[in-house]
Amino acid sequence: MKAVVIHAARDLRIEERDIEAAGPGQVDVAIEAGGICGSDLHYFNHGGFGAVRLREPMILGHEVAGTIRAIGDGVTTLSVGDRVAVSPSRPCNACSYCLNGQQNQCLRMRFYGSAMPMPHIQGAFRQRLVAEAWQCHKIADGISINEAAFAEPLAVTLHAVTRAGPLIGKRVLVTGCGPIGALAIIAARAHGAREIVATDVMDAVLGTARLIGADRTINVASDAQALSVYASNKGYFDVHFEASGNERAFRSGLEVLKPRGVLVQLGLGDDVALPLNIIVAKEIEVRGTFRFHEEFDLAVDFINQRRIDIRPLLTEIYPMDEAIRAFELAADRSRAMKVQLTF
Repeated sequence: MKAVVIHAARDLRIEERDIEAAGPGQVDVAIEAGGICGSDLHYFNHGGFGAVRLREPMILGHEVAGTIRAIGDGVTTLSVGDRVAVSPSRPCNACSYCLNGQQNQCLRMRFYGSAMPMPHIQGAFRQRLVAEAWQCHKIADGISINEAAFAEPLAVTLHAVTRAGPLIGKRVLVTGCGPIGALAIIAARAHGAREIVATDVMDAVLGTARLIGADRTINVASDAQALSVYASNKGYFDVHFEASGNERAFRSGLEVLKPRGVLVQLGLGDDVALPLNIIVAKEIEVRGTFRFHEEFDLAVDFINQRRIDIRPLLTEIYPMDEAIRAFELAADRSRAMKVQLTF
């Protein structure tokens, strides 16, 4: 089979790999769609992110869906021919965090396409993937394989909503409208947000934000003062989903959050200086959010039932042999929201 392998920054290759056989409790999936994620782009452009660096060749990819071609012994819930979204999260279910219901914090997590451990965890941008049956979630008839490949990033934002708490009737700010910020808008609307305001520095992505459910969008590059009107009377928003990883966005959110508001940090970035006086005086809660666990099943249900529509977020689809072109487009925020590969 062919696989998309990163060797170093800007060194992306299509290579041959052996096809594995499905063992007991496993299934062999023919991967048909895979979305390029921000972490994939970090490996492609920079060879890693933060302290995480490539130390050996690694297959990229973790947002995937496909069709089951073979099943191992003991698999009773899936059949050959089933179309499935594959969760890339494989916790050990035995460490103290897993046993406490915090599988996303697993001490021995095996998450597809991750250079955190050594040897690296190989990813899912390949023509065939052997996965545990419990990782695979059936796709409903009428749902495209490309929609199904959105389950993973949608699960990320559903976990962020879990961290935020109930959103019914809440006023929500989303800063950064890339794929995760856009899906945060969709997730917040699905969970009953009363009003959603979204900010970014690019008009193209803000147009998409309006299309998928934002009540108002603000380009903070061309109209830097527009958000400040929400700072009167100690703030306006109940919840802030910060998806840009930008210190200015973080600070601006604290200024417009109500007292006892919640800031959920989705975006990764460099260390920032915390304005402690604002956090203390307004009793703001700053919460991190990392990956997901049970939310993957909910994400597939949302997609299967068309309770949400993520189709406006799909910009382009490339064959895997044109992976470099696909990655270059995915890195251009002025032209792309989500780019997928087909295998």
